[in-house]
Amino acid sequence: MATTEAGGAAWARATGPAGLQLPGIVLGVGLGGFVDGILLHQLLQWHHMLTSTNHDRIGVKYYSPHTVSGLEMNTVWDGIFHAVCWIAVLTGLAILYARVTHNRRAVWTSRVLWGWILAGWGLFNLVEGLLDHQILGIHHVHGGPQQAWWDTGFLVLGGLFLIGGYLLQSSDRPFDPTTPRGAERTGDST
Repeated sequence: MATTEAGGAAWARATGPAGLQLPGIVLGVGLGGFVDGILLHQLLQWHHMLTSTNHDRIGVKYYSPHTVSGLEMNTVWDGIFHAVCWIAVLTGLAILYARVTHNRRAVWTSRVLWGWILAGWGLFNLVEGLLDHQILGIHHVHGGPQQAWWDTGFLVLGGLFLIGGYLLQSSDRPFDPTTPRGAERTGDST
């Protein structure tokens, strides 16, 4: 039994503490989705979830956003999209709360957390842009003759967010959310 405990302790030291990467990325995916849905779907009304299904690559029925019934169906799918974003944010917050046992206030000012959130937003843009805009073709950032440029810009922005988030989080000292206040400066984790 002592061997198992020693092996477990060695594994824990090798893998490090459960950090801020996963909760930051999950929060970033959810928050990036909310920005997309609120800004592009609702405020600017450039697209909804199914506005390009008349030219999609998978055969989804077309729901024109210019008819009441089409707008109703697009609104339902926008709502499903927002529900997934909401679940991502709640999940990210739950993981963050479970992992941060000390310095809960300090974690919100940590460049590590905000870097991973920005990287998660970039990941959202890349996955959503590749899947929905390119592969499935169910909608585009801004449909019309310039839609390829808008879709490319969305992907480039996602890449910049991903790289910028990674650089931001790596510009701060590692943040151990399980270390009591002050102990992280001295290296004492008790």
